[in-house]
Amino acid sequence: MFRSAATAALAAGLIAAAGLTACAPITTYSGFQAIDANPKDVAVGTDTKSTVRAKLGSPSATSTFDPNTWFYVNQVKQRVAFRKPQVTARNVTAITFNKETEAVEAVNNYTLKDGKVIAYNGRETPTRGREMTVIEQLLGSVGRGGMLPREDEGVPGSRPGDRR
Repeated sequence: MFRSAATAALAAGLIAAAGLTACAPITTYSGFQAIDANPKDVAVGTDTKSTVRAKLGSPSATSTFDPNTWFYVNQVKQRVAFRKPQVTARNVTAITFNKETEAVEAVNNYTLKDGKVIAYNGRETPTRGREMTVIEQLLGSVGRGGMLPREDEGVPGSRPGDRR
């Protein structure tokens, strides 16, 4: 009697532990990972492009309109079970360099709270004609003739109605 009660309690404990671990979030890290140096530690006025590249490595992105602005981007996502992943943290460090001296002019840090949601327009441009159903596509060529051209049609260089 005692053995079956202990086995049942052990099984219930294992099932409860498995249930709790199944709901634990799966964390994913992507982008720039600060290992030896942090982008926030870049000194304004003393560091240059070469020292920043030596400390942090290549930037995640450079500015489209000004190559003297570098961005180091990282983010953390969490997903629980089958749900859609949620971004829990995002850090963007923008480092601006002087054009002539290549010295650091500014270091700006942006987080997820600084971001803005962009209103995406999901409308599509309409096209002429109409959409065909699957049955219309399958049976559309029935009654239009054979698959191969007739002998007097489809020969390169021939004109419609031309008998050579």
